[in-house]
Amino acid sequence: MRKIIAAINLTIDGFCDHTAGIPDAEIHQHYTELLNQADVILYGRTTFELMNFWQPFIENPSGEKAMDEFAQAIDTIPKIVFSNTLKKVDWKSATLTDQPIEKVISELKQQPGRAILIGSRSLIVQLTNLNLIDEYQLCIHPVIVGKGLPLFDKIQDRTIFKLLNTKTFKSGAIIHYYKQA
Repeated sequence: MRKIIAAINLTIDGFCDHTAGIPDAEIHQHYTELLNQADVILYGRTTFELMNFWQPFIENPSGEKAMDEFAQAIDTIPKIVFSNTLKKVDWKSATLTDQPIEKVISELKQQPGRAILIGSRSLIVQLTNLNLIDEYQLCIHPVIVGKGLPLFDKIQDRTIFKLLNTKTFKSGAIIHYYKQA
């Protein structure tokens, strides 16, 4: 069965804020490799719309190798977007669904292939509550923002994790690899 990997950036105080992190070349390279090792990434509407930031870099590269390679990887990987409000997606590699996430995950897990990435806070919360995530990759950036959207604010039950590994970046960001105990 394919592995479900939740990968997300957080601040030290546990908030998901894409503007607060320190996305240097090393971190972009890490996420490029993660995307290249997976077959699909699942997004909610909000995160998908934020990822549209990368589309212009496909036609007009920035000149920063790590950013341009990440833009290419995010452009290439198939994306499934969960939304009840979006009517269409303009990204060629994206498809829109209003199906229940557990149904989509069940179907994807039965197919042969590589990892299934979860890249949205809302989907991570839903899948945690359904106990459907095989591995969490939480990249903690050395920043405190003091407010915002906490990652695990709507978890139904106490959940215990086992630390599998860590990866430290020169910026001070650390990815914690966990699985549910």
